[in-house]
Amino acid sequence: MSEGVRHKVVILLHDEFDMWQPPLWFAARLRTEFPQVEVAQPSGKRRDEDEQELANADVMIGWSVRPDQLRGAIRLRWIYSITAAVDRFLFPEFVAGDIALCNAGRVHGPVVAEHAIAMVMALAKRVPSAVRYQDRRKWAMEAIWNERPRPRELRGSTMALIGLGSIGAEIASMSSALKMHVIGIREHPERGPEGAQEVVGYDSLDAAIARADFVVLAAPETARTRKLINERRLNSFKPDAYLVNVARGALVDEVALVAALRKKQLAGAALDVFSEEPLPRRSPLWKLPQVLITPHTAFLTAKVWERHYALFVDNLRRYLAGQPLIELIDKTKGY
Repeated sequence: MSEGVRHKVVILLHDEFDMWQPPLWFAARLRTEFPQVEVAQPSGKRRDEDEQELANADVMIGWSVRPDQLRGAIRLRWIYSITAAVDRFLFPEFVAGDIALCNAGRVHGPVVAEHAIAMVMALAKRVPSAVRYQDRRKWAMEAIWNERPRPRELRGSTMALIGLGSIGAEIASMSSALKMHVIGIREHPERGPEGAQEVVGYDSLDAAIARADFVVLAAPETARTRKLINERRLNSFKPDAYLVNVARGALVDEVALVAALRKKQLAGAALDVFSEEPLPRRSPLWKLPQVLITPHTAFLTAKVWERHYALFVDNLRRYLAGQPLIELIDKTKGY
């Protein structure tokens, strides 16, 4: 660490997809706004470069850290995850340590919620069918009307919304504005409905699914939520109900989902996340006409790094002043 510098931020983000990498202005603006902070952004071209920069950093920006990197990061006190989900960090050594972890739920919440609502609307209005007919240049008004389920109104329909965190709360608010009846399912229902009309715990999940026209997943991946939507719960769906997943692919048993869709136990699904990504070409989900697939794009927005900067800077000021951080994760719970 250079002379006179009391704090160091290291940005550890390397990916061929430039969306995952901060634009050049990000580090430059940090250096201008916080001259007392050293900002390092290794290129990733040298194998040991990340570890060398991390060794004397007290703050890290990234989406994951390996156990061997953690062992060498003796000064590290706080990590800002650029993702809302933090499961990549939750290995035993990290959970047991005293490094604070904050996520970007506040950055992604409104954007992912918009995507979820877009998926709900697309399913309700049979947009995927219209696109398929458009590819064939076929005027398909009658054909779309005769499909099952028929196009429907969102007003008065029921949504079972699993997860009422930063993303789920936004979905609840938007859905309520569309006059939908939202049943929120959360780990701690005593914390309130967050814009839903009802709030229940996971012990009432099955009953909520049985009532729902749309089941929307916005919960983190935890021991409780892995394969939460399994064969038994898929059997609880109404035949004209839809599943929407903007959370994590691990929340759905995809084999069971494919079987349920083929048996028409539910009307269809809109999926942005998958158990394996990229979704393999061999996956039967690609060919099911009831399935709308988006390639993990719910978080994409041209403003994402401006939003990251605003949240990170807010927390960096708090960190430098010794104040409590916001968007702090309980590492033992995973959210």
